Amino acid sequence: GIWEHSKSEGHDDYGLLVTEKARKYAIVKELEEPVNLRDGTTVLQYEARFQNGLECGGAYLKYLRPQEAGWKPKEFDNGSPYSIMFGPDICGLTNKVHFILKQKNPKSGEYVEHHLIDPPRVPSDKLSHVYTAILKPDNEISILIDGEVKKKGNFLAAQDFDPPIIPDKTIPDPNEKKPEDWDDRVRIPDPNAVKPDDWDENAPMEIEDMEAVKPEGWLDDEPEEIDDPEATKPEDWDDEEDGVWEAPKIDNPKCQTAPGCGEWKRPMKRNPAFKGIWNPPLVDNPNYKGIWKPRDIPNPNYFELDKPYFDPIAAIGIEIWTMQEGILFDNILIAKDENVAESYRDTTWKPKFVVEKEKQKAEEEAAGSDDLGGFQKKVFDVLYKFADIPFLSKYKLQILDFIEKAEEQPNLTIGVLVSIVVVILTAIFMLIFSGK
Repeated sequence: GIWEHSKSEGHDDYGLLVTEKARKYAIVKELEEPVNLRDGTTVLQYEARFQNGLECGGAYLKYLRPQEAGWKPKEFDNGSPYSIMFGPDICGLTNKVHFILKQKNPKSGEYVEHHLIDPPRVPSDKLSHVYTAILKPDNEISILIDGEVKKKGNFLAAQDFDPPIIPDKTIPDPNEKKPEDWDDRVRIPDPNAVKPDDWDENAPMEIEDMEAVKPEGWLDDEPEEIDDPEATKPEDWDDEEDGVWEAPKIDNPKCQTAPGCGEWKRPMKRNPAFKGIWNPPLVDNPNYKGIWKPRDIPNPNYFELDKPYFDPIAAIGIEIWTMQEGILFDNILIAKDENVAESYRDTTWKPKFVVEKEKQKAEEEAAGSDDLGGFQKKVFDVLYKFADIPFLSKYKLQILDFIEKAEEQPNLTIGVLVSIVVVILTAIFMLIFSGK
């Protein structure tokens, strides 16, 4: 893909622009000196704008480790080793602002990707947005969108990263196997059951209804379809090349007023003698030993630490694949002071956002859809909050996918609202009644 140094739509401010659809893009900038993430607060921030929308693609940054890790700027690609990956990613059911820490396990020596659990969603519009990650010395991480905290977590909390940055103390023994005589069947076919003498497995499911009578007026000699009398053989039809010409068929008009045409056959009905294949009933298994699982052993790769081991950041790279053009990156910042990042947002991002927002509002008013659009936005904002309810987490992806599709057809807002309520109520009833 070809990068351009281009103006943001409606501004004189320049940024890095993705210019073509369905391309891979890569660009990297080495820092004058590596940034140490282990000392004090570190703020990672940048702006991204989807000028043509974003349906499938990434707009994230990679914060790369020093070149001693085995990469070269001119060979920068998706295999180049990074310390942190941060930013929006949308495609299919994926819609999130990634935060991934890649940390080396001191026991195994392997680098492991640790994904922030339940990251915030990507704003679904064509405006400029600023994404901020704040890494604090007390292990707290905050993800902000447009200066508003959308997600907080702790690097060392098992519930905030997948897999946890500190591994489990024990793991299932990989060398232990289930004994051959271990029976984990809760119920088994009754060995004493006998098929009843009158059980006919060969009886058909349906039989002819012998009580049925052919309706009066049935036209036995009339076909259901006849040749179209108005059809004529085309002038350019060649019987030798095209075959014998046949008129197209139409429904027989005589059959429209009659109860039926053609050969009458008795209808089928369910066979009262049908029972299907006989199977013995299930009974409790007297040899049931429970669900087998291997015993836990000490995890050889377990380790403890007071804070994550952050590799230094030696370069910043954009390495993405996207189906949309028009993605603009701007104002990439690494700071040690939150106030610096906030000031940068106020002076570089906010003025642009205000202009874009006003322009969007004017366009909506000109189209006469402002009131409806505002109502729809409130409805979808509420629906997204429903999707984040903890006890609906099992259905979160389905709900979010449905809402996203609905946003593409906003005129159906009310119908969508009703449908979402039905989905939520269904989930609640399934929980109450254990899925029965």
